[in-house]
Amino acid sequence: MSTTQSERLRELLEPLVSSQGLDLEEIAVDSVGRKRVLRVVVDSDNGADLDQIADVSRALSAKLDETDAMGEGEYTLEVGTPGAERLLKEHRHYVRATGRLVKFQLTDGDELVARILEADDEGLDLEVPGVKGRRPTARRLAYPDVDKARVQVEFNRKDKNEKEEEA
Repeated sequence: MSTTQSERLRELLEPLVSSQGLDLEEIAVDSVGRKRVLRVVVDSDNGADLDQIADVSRALSAKLDETDAMGEGEYTLEVGTPGAERLLKEHRHYVRATGRLVKFQLTDGDELVARILEADDEGLDLEVPGVKGRRPTARRLAYPDVDKARVQVEFNRKDKNEKEEEA
């Protein structure tokens, strides 16, 4: 997809997504043979439920049908949310990942797995899990020190409410 088409689609679709109380995170057009798929990824601070996804999908479909933004020919529109192991790119992504375990690739080449406690304008306050019975440690990480960051899936994590009930 050309940058021009990407920018044009973003300009066309972002106001509709915003009007639904969501953020437009990503747009991608994939071609497989003669078939094209327009993938739109949306999210919000509170996540997006199926009803919101359906509403924004209908709104985007109607808008695309009345314009030539996708050109001639058929295409499939897919609207969804970022997945469980999303890549964190924007400040709002880090804020939304507060409380989650994240794998960081640092600019110095090191790797770090830690829980985000707080995200502010300059960086992150983290809790680095203890190893072999040691207590977790606190660490401050500035955004410029992060090359990549990806949320990790935790299957056995107790949420805050469960921990408070046990105390």
